[in-house]
Amino acid sequence: MSRLKRALTRAKYAAIFAAVGAGIGGLFGRNTASSGAALGALLGATLGEKRSGLGAVSERLPTGAE
Repeated sequence: MSRLKRALTRAKYAAIFAAVGAGIGGLFGRNTASSGAALGALLGATLGEKRSGLGAVSERLPTGAE
């Protein structure tokens, strides 16, 4: 997987999780929304990195149609 595609995958997950974290945190208050967004973005970026790494591993595995 190219570096650009990996970075875009990380950014996509970070943005989605930041929005979800802010939404959940917003139910409790403004400061909590900010903290929820930050934690969500961190979690999303981490998950995006792991997920893109799994895609790279699965591309190297044989398909069994040999």
